Amino acid sequence: MNIMTDKKIISTVFVVILISGCSMFKNIIYHPDINQGNYLILSNVSRVRIGMTKQQVVYILGRTIMHDPFDSNTWYYIFRRASGYKNISQETLILTFNDHDVLIDINYRTAFKKSKNLG
Repeated sequence: MNIMTDKKIISTVFVVILISGCSMFKNIIYHPDINQGNYLILSNVSRVRIGMTKQQVVYILGRTIMHDPFDSNTWYYIFRRASGYKNISQETLILTFNDHDVLIDINYRTAFKKSKNLG
């Protein structure tokens, strides 16, 4: 083979590797699971009932990390999980209390699941 042809082949292979970037190595590199917020266990969430006091809710779920600065009667329990190679998911539990610190509304939902873009 010609030396120029060899250099072109090597250059082309090198450029292809550079362009592919992280996508070639995304399954080789370790990506830790990242959990943020209040860990919501479904069995604990199901124990929360309308009519409970704030103290009873704290006993079951623990203190909330998110507080509404304008409305102390709305509590947000948010748990976000970013799995190393999988989807990002978020669970949200919103509890609303009346002026006598009694639970009047429970809103539990999975906010989103989206694929991670690695690389």
